[in-house]
Amino acid sequence: MLVLVLLGGAAWVLTHRTVTTAVTEIQYPLRHEDIIRQQAKAKNLDPALIAAVIFAESHFRSGQTSSAGAEGLMQITPETARDIARRSGGTAFTVEDLATPQINISYGSYLLRELLDRYDGDLAAVLAAYNAGPGNADRWGGSSLNVEDIPFPETRAYVLKVLEAQTQYRERYAKELGISG
Repeated sequence: MLVLVLLGGAAWVLTHRTVTTAVTEIQYPLRHEDIIRQQAKAKNLDPALIAAVIFAESHFRSGQTSSAGAEGLMQITPETARDIARRSGGTAFTVEDLATPQINISYGSYLLRELLDRYDGDLAAVLAAYNAGPGNADRWGGSSLNVEDIPFPETRAYVLKVLEAQTQYRERYAKELGISG
């Protein structure tokens, strides 16, 4: 009898873990971990931040185009991508390049690094600038920006969503993202 109870308990634990893992993958999907890790290392970024921005921008679905013309996993506009390609010494840029996860994540990570430097690491300002542009983030307080003071409801919600997702990716996918304890 005790053996049956133990086996039943073990089966429940295995089933529960499988269900929990499946729910995690639905709630917070993760793809392109190798590219995320590589870009995080190259640009001295938190890989969970990159994953969280991808989650908020495209839910890890390639081929997304916004109404503003932003493309790909990290929703980079062609104008921003051209500027990044020029400043980073990249090769000739085409809009089709933004559909490539490696290029899109590289450009999005470049932009995150640039914004982190500009706003002294203040994530609220960085994310507000990523979503609504640096001019708006500057007007709202720059590196001393409080999330509650963001006047655009969409941008305020975006910042909160990315911050929550960053925590979730750090906790749920530390191993996959190469985050050490």
